[in-house]
Amino acid sequence: MRLLLDTHTLAWWLEDSPKLSRRLAEMLGDTDHEVFVSAISAYEVALKHRLGKWPEVGPLVSGFEEIVLEQGFSLLTIAAKHATRAALYEVEHRDPFDRMLAAQAELEGLALATNDTHCLRFGITTIW
Repeated sequence: MRLLLDTHTLAWWLEDSPKLSRRLAEMLGDTDHEVFVSAISAYEVALKHRLGKWPEVGPLVSGFEEIVLEQGFSLLTIAAKHATRAALYEVEHRDPFDRMLAAQAELEGLALATNDTHCLRFGITTIW
């Protein structure tokens, strides 16, 4: 399976948090699955860290790309098609990070690994 990690999913994986579902933890530990992390997640963790809303992600902020690659995950850049799709969703959802992740998952044929049920509104495949 090809997965795109929600930002919180990435953080919980790195923290070995019990908030991460057992199913997803097993999938992320299985090299048969191709796992992607979006560049928008780097922006989200850095912004929320700077604002003091997510202080525990400091190490992820300072070494985002290296940490992601060390996990065997691939970085997914943001393309114009992703930005356009994110903006054109008719769904009432004001979180720009979720909108971008949904657009990337849809356009790249990825399942979004998230526990945020609001993402189902985008009509994408989610897994938890």
